[in-house]
Amino acid sequence: MNLKDLENNWVKDFPSPLIIAGPCSAESESQMLETAKRIKETNAEVPIFRAGIWKPRTKPNGFEGVGVIGLNWLKKVKAEYGFKTATEVANAHHVAAALEADVDILWIGARSTVNPFTVQEIAEALKGTDKPVFVKNPVNPDLALWIGALERLLGQDVKNLGVIHRGFSTYQKTKYRNIPNWQIALDFKNQYPNIPMLVDPSHICGNRTGLAGIAQEAFNVGYQGMIIESHCTPDEAWSDASQQITPEVLADLINNLQIRNSDISAFDDEMGRHRTLISDLDFNLIELLSQRMKISEKIGTLKKENNIAIFQPERWKVITEYANQKADETGMSQEFIEKVFKAIHEESIEIQNNI
Repeated sequence: MNLKDLENNWVKDFPSPLIIAGPCSAESESQMLETAKRIKETNAEVPIFRAGIWKPRTKPNGFEGVGVIGLNWLKKVKAEYGFKTATEVANAHHVAAALEADVDILWIGARSTVNPFTVQEIAEALKGTDKPVFVKNPVNPDLALWIGALERLLGQDVKNLGVIHRGFSTYQKTKYRNIPNWQIALDFKNQYPNIPMLVDPSHICGNRTGLAGIAQEAFNVGYQGMIIESHCTPDEAWSDASQQITPEVLADLINNLQIRNSDISAFDDEMGRHRTLISDLDFNLIELLSQRMKISEKIGTLKKENNIAIFQPERWKVITEYANQKADETGMSQEFIEKVFKAIHEESIEIQNNI
């Protein structure tokens, strides 16, 4: 069996879209029960309550989770409020404890996904489980690592699988904590449309203000659900306080989401016309880029003949300024225009290097 053969019928047992919510970290029994109670009282359709029991942090000596005692608090949440429960596991010991506590859904975090040895250890500890297991994208933008983690789980007969798009780390300063890099997630969806994909707006944004926008973008492109952090007193949270929201704000966010219809059969003709136009424009873009690169070859030859360095910082400055100007004129984002021009410029440098 391979990933494309999975039916993932377990998703049908939950409302659509599938929402998983709860605090970043379990801190105390009262915090867990209070958060669960208030989520329940909002009547928002949240079937699964999440909480971090073990919290791998970037630096030591910070709060790294309450440990196994928090699993008892998850049990109480399930018993008192009827939620299914979910938590992250990062090694075989976590898996054993979570399974013994009958946690309903598990996920593998981004820091673990990036390490095949860690994923293999977790997969072997989960061998044969019928509990749903989600895999977050690795911290770095590597689709093969993401797919490989799922293949390791499937190799241990773990078949109820899903993925979580939580964004990717970057050294650049952006408005996101982890840049979405939507194309990688969409490439995954295109290859494995049968595997449910959730968005994690909390970790993409790193703040409260952008959560609704990221969630809506994900649902616009057909994600099956969302995992999001909610805390009874977010400002006092022991981890990731700035990205957590109250249960009441969570309910408003969920209620305002527009869930898109994936069936476009009623618009096939009109959609086909628009896609034909886009195909023509894409062809023209490729032709123009080809012409541009031929000019870059000529410039590269001139540089070689006159012993001139390929990279000219002043030229890149002019290109960046022009890109920003065109972004303002066209209404497109500066980030997008810069990304396009950067890719073109890098290819030009590669061509000239080859010369």
